[in-house]
Amino acid sequence: MAAAIVPEGARIMLDHVFLTVSDLGRSTAFYQAALAPLGVTDRLDYDGRDGPPGHPDLKGLGAGGRMFLWLRAGEAEGRAVHVGFVARSREEVEAAYDAALAAGAVSNCAPGPRVHYDPRYYAANVRVK
Repeated sequence: MAAAIVPEGARIMLDHVFLTVSDLGRSTAFYQAALAPLGVTDRLDYDGRDGPPGHPDLKGLGAGGRMFLWLRAGEAEGRAVHVGFVARSREEVEAAYDAALAAGAVSNCAPGPRVHYDPRYYAANVRVK
């Protein structure tokens, strides 16, 4: 779950998605071509060394200067997909985190700033057992 700045009145529910792919180059080319007609034309290479220890290198795709689809190399398995939802405030992030834990999720990271992604980024991470 993540908080992101959205235009007043807008309610975007998904913030980002990570897809684990076996061939990063081929998959990046595919998604660039397949999503271009939808206006998804922005690209960003994220160097995992810029994030916390163990963060993977990513290929980002998005629109309007905002990346929301991230590809990472690897074998598809239980953690193949990571989905981030947009919240309107830190309080919403914390409430969603608490609700997820109450519903049986396990904490991967408590709510807090994630300045290695963006100075305004505030998020919590959980996984389903």
